[in-house]
Amino acid sequence: MRVRGQPMRSIWLESDGRTVGIIDQTRLPHAFETLQLRTLEEAAHVIRSMRVRGAPLIGATAAYGLCLALLEDASDGALERAFTVLRATRPTAVNLLWALNEMRQMLAPLPSSERVAAAWRRAAEICDEDVAINRAIGEHGLKLLEAAWERKGRQGRLDVLTHCNAGWLATVDWGTALAPVYLAHDAGIPVHVWVDETRPRNQGASLTAWELGQHGVPHTVIADNVGGHLMQHGQVDLCIVGTDRTTSRGDVANKIGTYLKALAAKDNGVPFYVALPSPTIDWTLEDGVRDIPIEQRDGRELSEMTGRTASGEIVTVRVTPEDSAVANYGFDVTPARLVTALVTERGVCPASTEGLLSLFPERRAHR
Repeated sequence: MRVRGQPMRSIWLESDGRTVGIIDQTRLPHAFETLQLRTLEEAAHVIRSMRVRGAPLIGATAAYGLCLALLEDASDGALERAFTVLRATRPTAVNLLWALNEMRQMLAPLPSSERVAAAWRRAAEICDEDVAINRAIGEHGLKLLEAAWERKGRQGRLDVLTHCNAGWLATVDWGTALAPVYLAHDAGIPVHVWVDETRPRNQGASLTAWELGQHGVPHTVIADNVGGHLMQHGQVDLCIVGTDRTTSRGDVANKIGTYLKALAAKDNGVPFYVALPSPTIDWTLEDGVRDIPIEQRDGRELSEMTGRTASGEIVTVRVTPEDSAVANYGFDVTPARLVTALVTERGVCPASTEGLLSLFPERRAHR
């Protein structure tokens, strides 16, 4: 994707071969700043503080975090300590554990002298694989947008509603839910995106809107509670969101508020699609509502807001009474029955066990 017209990924290896670069997403959209990571602790911090976020990007950052740890100590004990530190940073997104397992399984049998070079190679491969996966998701999802455009008689505009940020900022490149949107826009389909603000961290208003603007995609930011109203009045042709963890039967955990959008879509006959790379499928879980751990984050994310004043100063202000308790649930689970279809790098399938197994038949042997 592009930033100010220049091609860019969300994470990269600097020219010195031992420093990892990232975009500080907490500074967007008012400032574009990058950070350099040189230690395990710095990698863990940027994941925990959501300077990087989005399930695929968290996994890529964790992979590079192991590389940075091994620069200091490539012993078995150091590898396990780094694995434990990084695993604890975010509990809901399964890509984090997937990437760490990929790295550990590859590194553990190697002698310490070979681990550093092998770790950098595998981390780079994980990033490149993510880009290829997301491009494929975009191509499969594009067919759904093209079909929706045909159903409208190729008249007016195609209105897509999304929640949170599932674009290239949430991945290494392309994104999941937004990849089909970018391809549709580039193909000449007059796509317009309704962007939920996505409280409490406002990833829609700050990140998705910024991304779409950089690519020239028409969009409108709306309050989280507007989506149902728009659907009632025929102003949403389809919804497409990402996911941080998907169970083997098609339940999806995504940013808090996704479940409510799925309910409104079901009530109004609006297709509700979930775009997911296969590493976000947790084949060990079936019941997402019961079994997916839901992260509860710092209440200040809800009680405080940051923005730019008329003078250009970026400030943080409190929006709740000092003595009011705050509960900040980061995710909710949308049951498979509310999902029209899942969009993966291998194609589109029903949100069900059989649907997923039809695309990933190799998993049958593990059931």
